[in-house]
Amino acid sequence: MKKQLLGKVALAALFAGALTHVASAQQVSMTVDASKTGAPISPYMYGFFTELLGNNEGGYWAEMISDRKFYYPVDDTPTPKSRARRVYVRWKALGAQEFVTMDKEHAYVGEHSPLIKLDGATPHGVQQGSIGIRKGRKYTGRAILAAEPGAEVTVSLVWGPGPGDRQTIPIKSIRREYAKYPFSFTADADSDDATFEIAGTGKGSFHIGAVSLMPADNVYGFRADLIAEMKKIGPTMFRWPGGNMVSGYDWRDGIGDADKRPPRFDFAWNMAEQNDVGIDDYMHLNKLLGMEPYICVNTGFGDDHSAAQEVEYVNGSVNTPMGKLRAANGHPEPYHVKWWNVGNEMFGAWQLGYMKLDQYVFKHNMVVRAMRSVDPTIKVVAAGATPIEASQSRAALMTTGTHVAGFGSSEDFTGGLLAQSSDYLDAIAEHLYPSTVDKAFDPGTQDFVKVDETLGDQSRKLANGIRCAIEAWDEYQRRFPSLHMDQIPISMDEWLSGRLGDDRDSMFSPLSTAQGFNEMLRHSGMFVISAYTGAPELLAISKTDASIRPVGLMFELYRRHFGTIPVAITGNSPPHELHGTIGVDKPKTPAGSDTYPLDAVAALSADRKSLTIAIVNPAESEQQMNVAIQGVTVQSNGGTGKIWRISSDDLTAANIPGKPPVVGIVEAALTEVPIHLTVPKFSVSIYEFPVQ
Repeated sequence: MKKQLLGKVALAALFAGALTHVASAQQVSMTVDASKTGAPISPYMYGFFTELLGNNEGGYWAEMISDRKFYYPVDDTPTPKSRARRVYVRWKALGAQEFVTMDKEHAYVGEHSPLIKLDGATPHGVQQGSIGIRKGRKYTGRAILAAEPGAEVTVSLVWGPGPGDRQTIPIKSIRREYAKYPFSFTADADSDDATFEIAGTGKGSFHIGAVSLMPADNVYGFRADLIAEMKKIGPTMFRWPGGNMVSGYDWRDGIGDADKRPPRFDFAWNMAEQNDVGIDDYMHLNKLLGMEPYICVNTGFGDDHSAAQEVEYVNGSVNTPMGKLRAANGHPEPYHVKWWNVGNEMFGAWQLGYMKLDQYVFKHNMVVRAMRSVDPTIKVVAAGATPIEASQSRAALMTTGTHVAGFGSSEDFTGGLLAQSSDYLDAIAEHLYPSTVDKAFDPGTQDFVKVDETLGDQSRKLANGIRCAIEAWDEYQRRFPSLHMDQIPISMDEWLSGRLGDDRDSMFSPLSTAQGFNEMLRHSGMFVISAYTGAPELLAISKTDASIRPVGLMFELYRRHFGTIPVAITGNSPPHELHGTIGVDKPKTPAGSDTYPLDAVAALSADRKSLTIAIVNPAESEQQMNVAIQGVTVQSNGGTGKIWRISSDDLTAANIPGKPPVVGIVEAALTEVPIHLTVPKFSVSIYEFPVQ
């Protein structure tokens, strides 16, 4: 996305009233004191969460064929409805259904493979629709086939109803044994509902073992356009492969020949998983995006032996059994992965392999002990949950019948890990999904009820949840005085605004997310990792195109332009309390800076040569702010200061794949230090001032 540089006229409008005092009841004063600094911001704060979910959430992986290894039979059996908002496209018979059967005795991979019987000149085979293609683009693929003599097999890409609206490629010299046959197409039209066919004529029969079709420009199997967009954002870490699915995931299913990796049923999300994106593929993704790996291991149905083998496969030398296997798969050098997440949401009864806290702490210790016996240098993030998380997520309700969990209770997984497993962790994970932005907990009804709040207050719910986690750490320090809680940081492994659906596309998402991010930056010493939910959600993705969503632009804004050494901010307008209940969905001290309704954080660059200030205005009107800077001297002229901003008058503004973006990062030069700022509504801004 091309950034725009504002001219003098537009710049004057951007800072209307910058040099004259504008009297307003909403005017806010802020003092930035650069002499008071916090802990450097961890580079891993620009991380994201991604769940495997049908090959990386149907996003980054470039595969265009669903169920490419035929987990489901080619018939009219209904496909189970996925709980992951994914539409699974089924294979259909091409020609009469009775000519297609599922052969269990000669399966190539998984439980069965299609056997197609032939009937002379009448084509029979399989087909799959709902494929997106664009005119002039090349697509490459392969089919694993076996056929009897006399069978003639073709593959086709069909983009229209006419006889000329297709490209058909004959597959030559098919043997009786399964073998790989490559092919390529060039689309001659645009279509979001193209069809891929494998058909046979002649005598006998043929088998299909596996099929793949990808855009020819894929990069190690990942979509090139999505990789290019993510590079603009600049992620530093992807937490992978889960998420709920990891508790039923066997990492060994995702290594070796991709066509021979067995498809499995993901019981967490009720869908088939092809296992195309395994550890080695994930490591390619890290290399492509310049990220630090962060692997989540299975402590649901998983065991300590499997976890230790996974560490050995990733970090072991070629002289170890698993290191030797990694080398055989084409990767002789160890990956040297430092960060490991042990388990996912093990506090929740929805988790596969859920067990109560008094038993889970033993399992956690066993798993970590086994992992560290392979590589003692790894960093372990435990799957904890404060009472706030157990309450908001309804985990406490599912196990106790009441929403409210208490510190020291059986639902206080973080407290239990601190008491029983402090020697077996380096950080503790917290997940945060506020119940909804327009609801609050009501002790009288023991449930979350509708409340009437302004849009700006709704956007603060996420930051309030993060503030609850911060206050929980203070409580744990009181309960465990022998522990150094400042040395056990929080890994905010999943977090997202309570609004879902269309709001992921809209401006509400960056306004809420930026305030949550600001709250973590204000307490930089307490957070080591942030893995926002989720990496694919930063982009608006269609079958053929991608665009950065406003929330993705927000992270790009901070990643590219915000400093690394936080400095103190004071103001004249403290944030007011929101609806809710302390200990469930509300902190003792409201989140935010003392610049309400604006939310601000500031930081020096690593070399201390510039001062940056991030300001979020979630209000439905522009706001005035007086700014004072002390502790450093900033240049007041010379045109070297800058501002970067995302904003929109329309809260529902969304960037649509394949169309020009309506929300972008606007860049402008600052010719003078603004004493008074006019901050537009629905905006996230970062100001940069050179330091003398």
